Amino acid sequence: MTIRNWLRFFFTTLFLGGIMTGILGFVIRWSEFQPYFTQLNIGAILSTFIWLVGVGFIFSVVSQVGFFAYLFIHQFGLGIFRSLSLWNAVQIFLIIVVLFDLVYLRFSSFAGEGESLLPYIGLALFILAAGLLTAYFKAKTTAKTTFVSALFFMVVITILEWLPVLATNEKNWLYLMIFPLIACNAYQLLILPKYNRLSEEEIARRTSKKQEVQPAPPGKKKANRT
Repeated sequence: MTIRNWLRFFFTTLFLGGIMTGILGFVIRWSEFQPYFTQLNIGAILSTFIWLVGVGFIFSVVSQVGFFAYLFIHQFGLGIFRSLSLWNAVQIFLIIVVLFDLVYLRFSSFAGEGESLLPYIGLALFILAAGLLTAYFKAKTTAKTTFVSALFFMVVITILEWLPVLATNEKNWLYLMIFPLIACNAYQLLILPKYNRLSEEEIARRTSKKQEVQPAPPGKKKANRT
């Protein structure tokens, strides 16, 4: 990928995370920010929105770091197992383990007396559903062989990126972070082929221009007219 397209890729993902967090922040924490709207406190609304967008930028950067880390992990896994089917089987196993841990460890660590297991299962199923949907579109737009790797990224890597907030189990922050993470991860996964194609076209144009302006080799002179 060329520097120009990488910057476009970076900033579009950055603004996606920032704007999404800025909007969802008011929805998720409405009970906290409602007085700003009822009192028409424009200054407080704007300052809160800017703060939320800044937080979203951080979520987006975490997402992008996770994405590029996964690209390395994917190539590393292929290199170790030397078989796409075997590497896919390992990824499916890890998906199951991570989803189980997400439910079991959160429930055993944070559930109150008599609290139902269903909300913990529901959150894991939501992440799985988002991963399946993204992986479906990824496989449809690229190749069927990308389905498992896309699902692994959307489930396992997203949960790993989410760990700092999972450790605190503060509900507002849990939901405030997970939606931008899923959106940014899905966007990067689906849009990357477009930027790779644009980069290839840009490199091809540059190569073509260099060949056009390249001087003729020495020793080849035009014949004199008689």
